[in-house]
Amino acid sequence: MARSDWEEIPVIGLPTGECKMLRLGLAVRGAIRHVAGGASVRQASTSGDNLQQTVLYNFHVNHGGKMVGFAGYAMPVQYGSVGIGVSHKTVRSSCGLFDVSHMLQWRLWGADRVKFIERLVVADVEGLPENTGTLSLLTNPEGGIVDDLIISRTSQSHLYVVSNAGCRDKDLTHLRNHLAQFKAEGGDVHMEIITDHGLIALQGPLAASILEPLVEGTVEDLYFMQTRPMIVAGTPCRVTRCGYTGEDGFEISVPSGKAEELCETLLGSGAEPAGLGARDSLRLEAGLCLYGNDIDDTTTPIEAGLAWTIGKRRRQVADFLGAEIILRQLKEKPARRRVGLTCSGPPPRTHCPVLGPDGSKVGEVTSGCPSPSLGVNVAMAYIPASLAKVGTELAVEVRKKTIPATVTKMPFVKCNYYVKK
Repeated sequence: MARSDWEEIPVIGLPTGECKMLRLGLAVRGAIRHVAGGASVRQASTSGDNLQQTVLYNFHVNHGGKMVGFAGYAMPVQYGSVGIGVSHKTVRSSCGLFDVSHMLQWRLWGADRVKFIERLVVADVEGLPENTGTLSLLTNPEGGIVDDLIISRTSQSHLYVVSNAGCRDKDLTHLRNHLAQFKAEGGDVHMEIITDHGLIALQGPLAASILEPLVEGTVEDLYFMQTRPMIVAGTPCRVTRCGYTGEDGFEISVPSGKAEELCETLLGSGAEPAGLGARDSLRLEAGLCLYGNDIDDTTTPIEAGLAWTIGKRRRQVADFLGAEIILRQLKEKPARRRVGLTCSGPPPRTHCPVLGPDGSKVGEVTSGCPSPSLGVNVAMAYIPASLAKVGTELAVEVRKKTIPATVTKMPFVKCNYYVKK
């Protein structure tokens, strides 16, 4: 990376709370500009920018976390002198620990909780086995995506949901408006925002072997997207086998007062702290969408390649918001599609133009970064469906340079979820 590619951004990261200038290459900065949770990274001011702190703020600072403003929170982009690429490879080869406590955790209670949520999402929640979750999409009447979220049907008479931090206000307004209407019609449902728990993600091929000795019972029979209450290191938690990296792993909802202690225990058992920078490059290699970049209110599930999230029964009854538009597009095929791109040279970033064979603009990059695992650049973009075939040769414009790019199947790196054989 040339010296001219570097610039300074202010970062909070010392025990005194003072702000230091962290020199980050544009390649790294681009990778963290829009990272997990559907919100933009904001530069932190010397006063801390009035950022909220997760329950693990002191943990991050004590471990050398370089803190940036993200979704209204001070969050670690990396730790100490450990580079984002090194942290990324640690998650791929062993185990990383992420703080995702800024995410919105909530529960739906009541006899009609499934009926209510199915008005708003595309998943077959009714068909989920108990203690199983699924990725789903909140949609709007125009067929666009309000947010993506994980919905788990628990055996404790509630739905447990995790949604994006950056969409918190929008989601709550959307949910409460529809909740009021549903209750006015006589529906039995109420929503509980979880405020007394943090959320951490233990990710990587060694995640299970690190967690197993710490739990009462076993995680050997807890498969991908399954969830259950478990005692972890002596503390009652909810453990879900999922994540945002493409690796095996767990998200652990832990009482706020025990979160830091649990994280220290996990580090002592072999995990390494990982920040937003590695989280973004990991999810991109895994072909996972970032809300606000790769999907938004104007993107349909079909255009985004997320038709698989629409349950078979839901396609038949067609009773979710935007169903008519979405299902028509599923039948007739969309005009544009989300695709993967690979290229060399300077990495393409959000809003970089995608050029067709004749050199004209045919689309736009929505996410992109250098792939630490592959040694090439990877990106996502929306382009005409006629150009979306894997192997199609296109180009991207990066800083006024035309760079050859190839449409590539996603995920770029094979996912290693722990699925039942």
